Amino acid sequence: MELRHLRCFLAVAEELHFARAAERLHIDQSPLSRTIKELEEDLGAPLFVRTTRSTRLTRAGKLFLEHVPRIFAALEQARASVRAAAAGYQEQLRVALSDGITPARLSALMALCRQEDPEVAIRFEEVPLAQQIKGLHEDLYDVGFAQSAEVGDGILAEPAWHDPLWVAIPARHPLLAYARIPLEELRHYPLVMGDASVYEGYNSQIERLLRAGDVEPLVSDRVLSFDLMMALVSAGFALALVGASQLAATREPGIVGRPLAGRAPTLTTYLLRREADASDALTRFIDRVASLALEDEYSAADDRLTLEMEDEP
Repeated sequence: MELRHLRCFLAVAEELHFARAAERLHIDQSPLSRTIKELEEDLGAPLFVRTTRSTRLTRAGKLFLEHVPRIFAALEQARASVRAAAAGYQEQLRVALSDGITPARLSALMALCRQEDPEVAIRFEEVPLAQQIKGLHEDLYDVGFAQSAEVGDGILAEPAWHDPLWVAIPARHPLLAYARIPLEELRHYPLVMGDASVYEGYNSQIERLLRAGDVEPLVSDRVLSFDLMMALVSAGFALALVGASQLAATREPGIVGRPLAGRAPTLTTYLLRREADASDALTRFIDRVASLALEDEYSAADDRLTLEMEDEP
């Protein structure tokens, strides 16, 4: 079995169409079919059921598909390790990101890492939450960030930082009459949220907040990126519930941020890692996250005091 067999299998498994897979691989369909046949003979089982109308994975093919992406991920990590060593780094940390991550926090964290641990290379990979959890179990990642603490056994989920949850509102919107937006007002206007395949933890936190306020949202769109979410708000199509620091970092014009009324809710980002002992480099990384979280607590306290003073007659 060679890597070319795995690349061909993966292309056909993802496309479920031999012609499209051959086009994606820049080869003819005939050698692709031969390569798949060689792989099936090597494994001793058919991987695809192919008819004139469709191509689908067999049970053996589905099981094989669970393992093949990890092989390529491990290979890429091996390449990255060699490149890091060649560049003079002594160690590397593999960091997974899910649910989007607040740009200001990530930038501050990376600046601190570069200043205090310049000999440690840090590699990031943006993946769905389920893939991050699986990758942590299988030692494909050392640590990760997500907006969910529902990670199952063997993984620790520790709050990394809390971001005040604000409403992103188009300019000249009726809700701008409020200095703080009552949660129940959100039921009257379309809301844009993240796609479940990318923003699992974010969606869970937002939906939990709305349920607690007995609000049934009118979700107009579910998007794959924060930039598209802000573009829809800026264009006046919908509102969005986002972290205050994310809102501050957006480049879209025509968006106004407002806090929610009552006890200000927050969007929590969690640090995820295996329960096993952490390396020295990972321990230092976790300590830096904790130091930034402490700074956030002081900043949040100042913001709450400012808002309270503004509310006073």
